[in-house]
Amino acid sequence: MLWRIAVSARCLRGIVACDPRQYQALASYWTRLHLTPSGIQLHIPYQQQQLDNGLTVIYHEDHSQPLVVVNINVNVGSRDEVAGRTGFAHLFEHLMFMGTKRVPEKMFDEWMEQQGGWNNAWTSQDRTDYYDVAPAHALPLLLWMEADRLSALGAEMDLDKLNTQRGVVHNERRQQTENRPYEKARLRLPELLYPKGHPYHHPVIGSHEDLAAASVQDVRDFFDQRYTPENVSLVVAGDFDRATTEPLIKRYFGALTPSGKVPERRQPIPASLTGVVRDSLEDTVSAAKLVMAWHSPAGYAPGDAELDLVGEILGSGKGSRLYQRLLYHQQLAQSVAAYQSSKTLQSHFSIEVIAAPGVDLAIIEKVVDEEIAKLSNQPMSERELTRAKNQYEASFIGRLQSLSTRASLLNGYFAQHHNPGYVAQDLQRYLAVTAAGAMAATRRWLTPDKRVILHILPRQQAPTSHAAPHCRSEETPR
Repeated sequence: MLWRIAVSARCLRGIVACDPRQYQALASYWTRLHLTPSGIQLHIPYQQQQLDNGLTVIYHEDHSQPLVVVNINVNVGSRDEVAGRTGFAHLFEHLMFMGTKRVPEKMFDEWMEQQGGWNNAWTSQDRTDYYDVAPAHALPLLLWMEADRLSALGAEMDLDKLNTQRGVVHNERRQQTENRPYEKARLRLPELLYPKGHPYHHPVIGSHEDLAAASVQDVRDFFDQRYTPENVSLVVAGDFDRATTEPLIKRYFGALTPSGKVPERRQPIPASLTGVVRDSLEDTVSAAKLVMAWHSPAGYAPGDAELDLVGEILGSGKGSRLYQRLLYHQQLAQSVAAYQSSKTLQSHFSIEVIAAPGVDLAIIEKVVDEEIAKLSNQPMSERELTRAKNQYEASFIGRLQSLSTRASLLNGYFAQHHNPGYVAQDLQRYLAVTAAGAMAATRRWLTPDKRVILHILPRQQAPTSHAAPHCRSEETPR
């Protein structure tokens, strides 16, 4: 296998500490893959080149299975949108599947599926990612179709295509957020954490009003400004030969017209809260839910890894502190989660608890505050920290078994660091976390006096005297 992972014995013991037989079986599995227990050494081999038009190509060969992945990253997300034109990055993710003259509508999926392949895409605040997975023989088709839509889709955009996908996104917003239990909080939370004008103030999916107002020219302009070779990176991963693949890439992608510059992206001063912001939402749910959120360091910045592990310790699994108190011992809640939501400009840390029937959220707030105070003032035990590291390490390494995940990581690391080979440094951030460092990060970021506290209440219990429909604020975030 051309990609190499060496896994520490500590990690293996952490995964299967309860059953020595499982440990021996897993250790034997890693040995068969020529991995050693001498410490973590991750490496995803790659080669990198830049085409004359500015497009970056990353090659990752792995001949262990007859499979290929084509992953295309575009450095555009909802942070690049302006007021009145929110949701464009996500809308264009959908529009990219609407077809061209050479690949008519629905043929992008159908031709790929006829070859045994499939595709998907996603949009975040910071970037948009498209990926295709198929048997190795389909690689020329994948490359040709991806280059075709990058070259032609903007110019061939028309009102029928726009209206079709505009309707799809309207329905997606209704089905996945507005009409799904508790998901309205996903729309409200960015507005509470970030002031108007901040790139993260609006949700990725945008608003119904902005989607309805979008014109064909708006969409074409967005494509011309952002979908340029200088703003795109391409990963080809799997069972292919670079010597035969590179000429295809130069032929198909080298023909894309450059804009002559990399699009500028806004770099605002990090947002901050000057106090506690309290809001409530009513929803068609049977149990109340508490959401707490704090501003936190940007992805890969100091404190980011520490807070990821703090999330593991507070709310990941039955051994976590909040699970033990809220679900096991006091039976105050039905579920709990704690996590660092890492983004490029700045992040936020969230704690979410669905209450048990009849339990006042104020009681749950008190328990959460007590557990955060403990982490802020007393270093966790080495055993607890090791458990959190083991959980994270096992998940991190397990994901690398997927060819599609490796392709996505190579593109993500290039987008963030201009270094596709950042995987070892990434994991090392977590292995280097100390109990004192995790305590310091908790004290620095998870302060009781600067946070958002959002209550999601069953509709009949929601307050009726609000300053705005379905919400009230103690303070507007700054």
